[in-house]
Order: sequence, then C-alpha cells, then structure tokens
Amino acid sequence: MNSATVRNLLVRGMLAGLAAGVLALLVAYFLGEPYVDRAIGFEEAHAHEHETELVSRGLQSTAGLATGVLIYGVAFGGIAALAFCFALGRVGRFGPRATALLLSGCALLAVYVVPFLKYPANPPAVGNADTIGKRTTLYFLMMVLSVLLAIAVTLLGKRLAPKLGNWYATVVAVAAFVLVIGLAYAFLPVVNEVPEHFPAAVLWRFRLSALAIQVTLWTGFGLAFGELAERVLNPRPARSATPSAVTAVGSRP
Repeated sequence: MNSATVRNLLVRGMLAGLAAGVLALLVAYFLGEPYVDRAIGFEEAHAHEHETELVSRGLQSTAGLATGVLIYGVAFGGIAALAFCFALGRVGRFGPRATALLLSGCALLAVYVVPFLKYPANPPAVGNADTIGKRTTLYFLMMVLSVLLAIAVTLLGKRLAPKLGNWYATVVAVAAFVLVIGLAYAFLPVVNEVPEHFPAAVLWRFRLSALAIQVTLWTGFGLAFGELAERVLNPRPARSATPSAVTAVGSRP
C-alpha cells in the first residue's frame, strides 16, 4: 500500500471517527448525562463541604462533553485507520468493509470491554479521590495487557492455521486469550469504592450507558470507515455513455 493511499485512508479514518463521535455524543447526552446528574445530586446531598465549580455543570454537559467526545473520535479514527492499513490482507481474505468491521469489533473488545469488565466506569461520587492514581494505573495496565494479548493470539492463530486449520487455530487462540485474561482478573487488585447507600440502579444504568457509548462509537466507525475505504481501494468504474446518448450524438449532422 503506497503512501498516498495510506494518507487518503488516514483522512477518511478521521472523518469516520468524527461521524461516529457525533453518534456517540447523542448517546452520551441522552443516556449517560441524566445518571451523571443523579450521581452528582447524591454527592452533594452527602458532602460535608461544597466545593466551588470552576466550570458550570451546564457547560460540562454540553460544550465540554461535545469537545471531549469529538476529539476522541477523530483521534481514535486516525489510529484505527493506520491499524487498518496494516491489517488489510494480513488477517484473512476480507474486503475493506469486512476488515474495518472486524478491526472495530476486536478493538472494542480489547480496548474497552475487557478492561471495563474488571474496572467498570463509575459516575461522580463513586471512588476515593486519594486512590484515583492507583485506579487509573490499574485500568490502563489492564487495557495494555488486553491489546498486547489480542495481537499475540492473532499471531498465534495465524501460525497454527497451517497445522490445525482455521477453525481449530481460532478456537485455540480464543481459549488462550480467555485463559490469560482470566488470570489477570484473578490476580490484579479488586477496586470496590462504591459509597454506602449509593443507588444501585443509578450505578448500573450509568455503566450500561458508558458501554453503549463505546459500542456506538466503534460500530459507527466500522461501518462508516469500511464504506469510505471500499471506495478508495475498490473504486467503481466510470459509467459509460448510454446507447441512446451515443446514438443521439452519432446522428447529428
């Protein structure tokens, strides 16, 4: 793949990430923000001291949310496009659309779902401010481990495929991924800092909305970028003139 094609795909990946970010923004605003407000209300009701807000809640839930989600969408879209350039033709005989969807699904699983199941997202009022550094480190450690392991089992599956066949090689690779992730879940520290009497429904629905945002983002990107990549890599031939038009032109004096 030449540099011009990679550049075109990078630009289209960022555009697809922006479009996916708009969809994720809608999900975040309508599904996630109501539970953030409820968590903040719980925190304020149980706080002994009220801190002065540097940025108003209205600005956080609108312009601040939009800026964060859209910038994230553009950034991850560019990175995912470069990963697509590397993966195309190396993970199987898939076309651009199928490769983009497969890459998006694997990235969603490795980058978000696996770390989320061990260290799920929490709304305001959940978590000790003194342990935020430790919790952040553990989350990113889980994410890096998941991504590296996903790459390793992909290479393992490709190496085993000539001996075992694609089906059994895939089964072995998936089993290895699940085994190692299970060991990581067992040995990494557990974080449980939910305050007493915090509404369980709010916590559960906030986490579901956080998962829905990521599913929307990655699915939207896979569909949009797959279509754009298909047009770059497999452009449609130009339509020839219709027979009636050719006849009309040829009949002119």
